[in-house]
Amino acid sequence: MRRYALVLAAVFALTAPATVAAEEVDLELVLLADASASFDQGEIAFQRRGYGEAMTDPAVLSAIAKGAYQRIVVTYVEWANAQSQDVVVPWTAIDGPDSAQAFAEALMVPPRRAVGSNAIGSALAAGHRLIESNDFRGLRRVIDFSGDSANSFSGVPIAQARAQALAAGIVINGLAILCRDCNGRPVSYDLERAFAELIVGGPGSFVVTADDRARFAAAVRDQLIQEIAGPPAENGPGPRLAGTDAGN
Repeated sequence: MRRYALVLAAVFALTAPATVAAEEVDLELVLLADASASFDQGEIAFQRRGYGEAMTDPAVLSAIAKGAYQRIVVTYVEWANAQSQDVVVPWTAIDGPDSAQAFAEALMVPPRRAVGSNAIGSALAAGHRLIESNDFRGLRRVIDFSGDSANSFSGVPIAQARAQALAAGIVINGLAILCRDCNGRPVSYDLERAFAELIVGGPGSFVVTADDRARFAAAVRDQLIQEIAGPPAENGPGPRLAGTDAGN
């Protein structure tokens, strides 16, 4: 019986699928871009171009080059209602100008598929799932949420999705869009403050505001630099951005 058991163990070792180690990177970044009903087709394209310009900016590339692995992974997701979280560009490694340019070009190819009213909690939950299910291991894990409203009308409650992401060591940052020239529908309340209180969280989390068309790409660029350059926390349940908890 002992010999039989050893033979079985040897056969299992030969036939069992090999475990592939996750690729180490400096940052796993989900870009959650608002594609709800307040954005028309032209504004969707404008937003994608802004992210593409930011990703290829020399300052962003310089920040990537200063990392421990000199490599980050990014996915771009457009969100709207509870059933609409569309992956526009899947997980892509960015390690220099060529890969950044390829990412920027890929942003402009797929048609819009996310539609409907806001389901912010569902968008955050989708970003969380994408981070947990990928084949990378980042020193930091971040959801970069953009939107022109902090209101959510359906789907997973914001507080629930936010708490689950933070508990997993994922930092949530915010880009509050108040582009009056972009969509003409700025909210009447303090959107940056609402983001800070309701959506963002985790060590070092922050909110950036884009308050006009010219400022949009620059705001995204500044946000990316902060996310890429942020050092990992020394303690905690998972990889996090170091700093003071915001809205937590």
